[in-house]
Amino acid sequence: MIDLYTWGTPNGRKVSVMLEELGLKYNVHKVDISKGEQHKPEFLKISPNNRIPAIVDSEGPGGKPISVFESGAILIYLAEKAKSKLLPKDPRQRTETLEWLMWQMGGVGPMFGQAHHFLFNPPEDVPYGKKRYHDEAKRLYKVMNTRLGNTKYLAGDGYTVADIATYPWVQRHPRHQVDLADYPNVKRWYDEIAKRPAVEKGMQVPFYNV
Repeated sequence: MIDLYTWGTPNGRKVSVMLEELGLKYNVHKVDISKGEQHKPEFLKISPNNRIPAIVDSEGPGGKPISVFESGAILIYLAEKAKSKLLPKDPRQRTETLEWLMWQMGGVGPMFGQAHHFLFNPPEDVPYGKKRYHDEAKRLYKVMNTRLGNTKYLAGDGYTVADIATYPWVQRHPRHQVDLADYPNVKRWYDEIAKRPAVEKGMQVPFYNV
């Protein structure tokens, strides 16, 4: 059994979607970041960077429990645990998948998060911050649109952890003040993934939207 410590954010939902896609059994533990629960000592033992999500797999390597933090690391761990095609074994396909996963981790997540911070109900108006991160968000959408004009999914013809990692962030496009109609290839990809039963179910965890 896997224990998922999460909250209703894009990073949190990457992992619930992944678990649903793999059909793995899991328990959900809500970590209310609005109340600072991510700073509790018991959570810091499994996620020392005080960020959700994190998991504890009671049947880790060697049959011993293991905790994993950082959403990208969790996706890789779960894919390897399940021997899933969501992380291809072929060296070229695997490298391409990891490239786009890291693109999400290093670009989409941080930059879309900053766009969200400055553009969606900010505590104060910061024009420089709004422009900087809105421009960067649009640049990343353009990169994705170009890529998806040549491939069905981010890492090629197959649906992978790269798509799972990126979709929950694109789902917040209204908060980035981005119209997907301006990025038709992204919209095609987004609409297709949104219909996947595992995505529909995983995006509802933990039944609270922030």
